[in-house]
Amino acid sequence: MPQQLVEIREAIRQALDEEMQRDPSVFIMGEEVAEYNGAYKVTKGMLDKWGPMRVVDTPIAELGFAGLAVGAAMTGLRPVVEFMSFNFSFVAIDQIISNAIKMHYMSGNRFSVPIVFRGPNGAAAQVSSQHSHCIEAIYGNLPGLIILAPSNAYDAKGLLKSAIRNNNPVLFLENELSYGEKMEIPTEEYLVPIGKAKVVREGKHVTLISHSRMVNLCKQAADEMAKQGIQVDLIDLRTIKPLDLPTIIASIQKTHRCVLVEEGHLFAGICAEVGFTIMEHCFDYLDAPIVRVAQRETPMPYSKTLEKETMPTKERIVAALTQVLS
Repeated sequence: MPQQLVEIREAIRQALDEEMQRDPSVFIMGEEVAEYNGAYKVTKGMLDKWGPMRVVDTPIAELGFAGLAVGAAMTGLRPVVEFMSFNFSFVAIDQIISNAIKMHYMSGNRFSVPIVFRGPNGAAAQVSSQHSHCIEAIYGNLPGLIILAPSNAYDAKGLLKSAIRNNNPVLFLENELSYGEKMEIPTEEYLVPIGKAKVVREGKHVTLISHSRMVNLCKQAADEMAKQGIQVDLIDLRTIKPLDLPTIIASIQKTHRCVLVEEGHLFAGICAEVGFTIMEHCFDYLDAPIVRVAQRETPMPYSKTLEKETMPTKERIVAALTQVLS
């Protein structure tokens, strides 16, 4: 199959463009997505191609345009809403929680809400505490949402296309620091299924599970462990909700040890959910306690030095792997 080398932002743009071509009910809306070509240039050129009816600049009013998108989805359209940062989704949280994810249930299945909320999640470079939240654990507590967090261009394109075609509300979590990362992806159309994790590398000594940008740190840690003869079974969740339990369970049954890594905070985080799920299903297979690596329990500092100290690092992941193996 022919391949092309693209950045993650270009892979997302291709997904949007292909789905808008396939389905005239798909449209994009958000702050600066049209005239400015997107804050991170994800929607570059889309206004010129599709026009202002399908690429819609909004006011700085997340609560308002999220509510507009929910209404549009209920009446037959498929909006893709860009939050310039998922931190700003907190302004729109009433529409997301009270309407988007509950309307199908509250209406007795009369209304579906096929809507994708997408944009950068987690920390960027020195954007401090109000712009560095990882929101997946916050929203993951709520029934009715699908949560996707790709780590590379291939998955970003295939998962976004699947998300747009899904009839449920989807949070599609990107990362500002990853938009420029390149990867070869097929030139022909493809989909990545929702709810299916990916085994990034095979190993037999320890399972390492992560998602989004942290997967790349985990790859570096796995390379470091390989120098010592340790084979890491690395799993990229890709879909946070619903979790791919069979892939996780199969890995634990093979390695008997597990380290979990996330960019978000430790308390009530994704690692906590995955870890307890492993305990429920694989307790008898574990030969050591599960170890978690996460952001430290503090608001994100602005200082570059303190920011690095707060976030997971390759060194912290290697230390966790060494601990669980000892």
